[in-house]
This record gives sequence, C-alpha cells and structure tokens, in this order.
Amino acid sequence: MYEVRFYKGNYKWRQIKANRDKCIAYIEHHFNASGSTTTGYAVTVVGYNASGTSKAWGRWYANHIGQEFRIPVAGQGGIAIGGFSGRGNGNVKHTNMPAILLEPLFVSNPLQAEIVRSEEGQDRLAKVLAGSIVEFFPKGGRIAFSVGHKYKTSRPRDRGAAVNGGGTEADYAEIVMEKAKSILENYKPTPSEPIIEEDEVDNDVRVIKNGKEIWSNADLDEDDEITWDEENRTLYLNTK
Repeated sequence: MYEVRFYKGNYKWRQIKANRDKCIAYIEHHFNASGSTTTGYAVTVVGYNASGTSKAWGRWYANHIGQEFRIPVAGQGGIAIGGFSGRGNGNVKHTNMPAILLEPLFVSNPLQAEIVRSEEGQDRLAKVLAGSIVEFFPKGGRIAFSVGHKYKTSRPRDRGAAVNGGGTEADYAEIVMEKAKSILENYKPTPSEPIIEEDEVDNDVRVIKNGKEIWSNADLDEDDEITWDEENRTLYLNTK
C-alpha cells in the first residue's frame, strides 16, 4: 500500500527527484537543538508556499508529538511557516506534493535526548510519523523520506547537532525514518465490518424429493413462520 524511498543529495535535488518519481508526500526529519539544556518543544516546518494539506498535516504531527511526549508545541498551532527566519523553507518549497520538515524534540535537552537515543523512544517517534502519513494519505502511494543534514553533496560530513549523551541528530533521524518505513510498508488497513445486504441472508427452506425441488419458502412473506418439529418430524407453516 505504501512504498517509501529515501532521497539523497542537496535538498533541492532531493525534492526534484521526488517530484519526478511522483511521490505523494515528502518528509524531512531533523531534531532541534539550543544553547539551553531546558528548551524543549515540538514544531513542524512548512514552506511559505505550503498547501492547506501541508499545514494541517504539520499541525497534526507536532500536536501528536506533544501529546505523546508531554511537551509543548511551538509556532502557529504547531507549524513554523517558512521556518525560522526562512531557515527550513528551502528544504520543502520545491515539491509538487505536500511536504513537511520535522523538529520533534531537542537533542540538547538531556531528557529529550534520552528519548531520541532509546529504542523505545525511536519506536514512538516512528509510530507518530507513520500514523500521520496514514491519516493524511490513507489511499497509500509512494512516500519520499529525506534525512536532514546527512547525504548532502555540498557538505558530506554534515550530521547536524550533537546529541546530549552521544551520537548525532542525523543518524538518529535516519533510525526513526527506517522504523517508520517498516511500519508503512507492512501496514494493512483494518477491514471495515462487511455490510450484509438483506437478500444475502441465506435462510431459505426447500423440500427436495428424489433430487427435485418440490417446494421452497422463496415466495413467503417475511412475517410467515416456518417451524420444524424434530420429534414428530413435522414442518409447520404459519402464514399471516
């Protein structure tokens, strides 16, 4: 139902390739960082040219991250349009499909960095990401993933911010995206309860003699009653 592709190269080129591949959604994953060890909120960046879908999707993601990890959300209800002073706008503005840039937690915050470094935290982050895609693109399709900072041709050594306790922003973002990819590519919609039409209910009674049907209740009224007396081997028909 979903096919996830990772895109590499400079950010504009990633978006151009995703457009060519006719992806239905584009996601770039980052983590935030600050000079303060106490700062910690969730926000999603969308482009200045963002569609209504991108904005609604970004708000959904940020607010679900806020609920999942009990942290506040920033921006306009969870989104920063055009990024912060334009930073982040170029990461998503070249797409032909809805696009968001994720900033779910602060890796400079020791408590939030611990979540990012833990397998449980990564699983929870991946679940929210995959859930957002299922919510806004329920029919499935090709999804574009971009790991923030990593795999740029202009700065191949870039890995983003250092994570409190060890590791880098980009490497953990990639782990989360790989987990989300697995969730999406193994996703199977819950089948809805089948609707049984009235004429599909098989409660017909037929009388067969020597292999030939000699009577059935097909022409009876719904209020007529048919009762089989097993002890006396008798079929009673009561019409109303």
